[in-house]
Amino acid sequence: MPAIRRLPDPLINQIAAGEVVERPASVLKEVLENAVDAGAQAIEVSLDGGGARRIRVSDDGCGIDKADLALALERHATSKIGSLDDLEGVATMGFRGEALAAIASVARTTLTSRARGAGHAWRVDGPGATPSPAALNHGTVVDVQDLYHNTPARRKFLKTEGTEFAHCDDAFRRVALARPEVAMQLSHNGRVSHRLPAGDATRRVGLLMGDDFLAQARTVDADAGALRLTGFASLPAYSRASRDAQYFFVNGRFVRDKLVTHAIREAYRDILHGSRHPAYVLFLDIDPRSVDVNVHPAKIEVRFRESRAVHQFIFHALERSLAQAGAVDAAPAPQATAPDTPPTPFPRFAGTSQQSPLVMESSARSYYDFASAARPTTSDTSVRPTPAMPDTPAGEAPPLGFALAQLHGIFILAQNAHGLVLVDMHAAHERILYERLKTVLDGAPSLQRLLIPAVLQLSPREMATADACAEVLAGMGFEVSPAGPQALSVRSVPALLASANVAELVRAVLAELDDMPASQVVTARRNELLATMACHGAVRANRTLTVPEMNALLRQMEATERAGQCNHGRPTWTQFSLAELDRFFLRGQ
Repeated sequence: MPAIRRLPDPLINQIAAGEVVERPASVLKEVLENAVDAGAQAIEVSLDGGGARRIRVSDDGCGIDKADLALALERHATSKIGSLDDLEGVATMGFRGEALAAIASVARTTLTSRARGAGHAWRVDGPGATPSPAALNHGTVVDVQDLYHNTPARRKFLKTEGTEFAHCDDAFRRVALARPEVAMQLSHNGRVSHRLPAGDATRRVGLLMGDDFLAQARTVDADAGALRLTGFASLPAYSRASRDAQYFFVNGRFVRDKLVTHAIREAYRDILHGSRHPAYVLFLDIDPRSVDVNVHPAKIEVRFRESRAVHQFIFHALERSLAQAGAVDAAPAPQATAPDTPPTPFPRFAGTSQQSPLVMESSARSYYDFASAARPTTSDTSVRPTPAMPDTPAGEAPPLGFALAQLHGIFILAQNAHGLVLVDMHAAHERILYERLKTVLDGAPSLQRLLIPAVLQLSPREMATADACAEVLAGMGFEVSPAGPQALSVRSVPALLASANVAELVRAVLAELDDMPASQVVTARRNELLATMACHGAVRANRTLTVPEMNALLRQMEATERAGQCNHGRPTWTQFSLAELDRFFLRGQ
């Protein structure tokens, strides 16, 4: 075995660079964070060749004294911590004291800085160099050229110029989103890509994420003492095919954390299809001593001391923000679809439905009374006329307005103060039933006993599932018993699903219960089962509704949480403003 020996400092720095400097974007991230820590109010970034040829970052921060300039390029030299206590409560972006040394070991690095109050600037060209006088008004300029010039094997792993610039652009966006009070500019090969003036968080998010995102996002602001979550979370209509629009910050630091990602995904579970991803810009403020940021050299991973509490706080804060009544977005007319969102196909159901009238008598009666009060009294009270659109002042009209007609037995057309509302009646009713089922099953479910028990012919596997899950079925409102070797007698169903097709409903529930442990039914996977039940209990397409039934459905949507999406994440309604309709028909042009 060879003798143990100390490694030379240049080799140590290059080994560290393998962890810190993965690509040009890694360099840009570290230098930008240093500029932020220096108190910069304006930062300018200039890239060439995707950052591989050159990365130049100038800021107007506090600058570096001449005596500290050369030290800034040495390993484990930092002004941000001085003890273990400082490390445990670190609030700055950088603190390890190895990024600049690692960068300088694999690239030609020049550091120019003028400290506040200094007569002129000083410049140092690489590690170990003697500072020399330079010209600079204020702040610091870090110039990194020819990345991996001395390690060509590493350079071969870089991607195309466009790909590397895309990664740099993302690193720039992360810092820019976290620091809206700092003016920032990014240029590539002499062309300006972003010019961001200092402003508030909403303006910065709009500039970087787009106005479409803001139009389809909920504002999040939740406070729980030591924890606070703010920012924006998109509605499912702005869902994405990838995770490219997800930004989460802990005390201003962009992080990727499995615990956080799981909490957010759980908050979207009831309203977003599994193949789509939400978009969000969220900021978690927490006591620095409650989070460990010294987990990885890149500082993109963190570890929470009270991970369960953080998970639950994020989950409930987002769930409350997203779980608002489905009509609250009717006032500011929502956009139809985000640029990255493909057209969502509406379901077409074959055959004729055998469902009985919707169970909405109380809502329908309220509408009849409202409509009657708005119409002249007729002498013939034995025949009730079909209610028309009530002449209601705009400020008093319901958010989703009043029904006008039904289209192809699938959509409801309604008029509100802003224009035309188009509703997918099956998707809307499905969400209403789902939310009611969740509430009802928290207590003793109401049963609807069948006058004549329904006898179903089932497969041996379905019979085995029904026998094994008899207690679970009873807790959900299904009273079943064997009626033969392959026959099941159903004597009651949940009252909310009384109008559903019993055979289809029971078979769907048994399919969900198959191979599902009973413990999961009442915990993690209960909602999946309820979603299936709601889908089979909801009004189907090609079903004719009366105007009172349509209006009753609209009123229930307005009172139901998450009513903007069905259980599978599809939108249940959309708004067409009068201005959009005017543009379509070229009115005023």
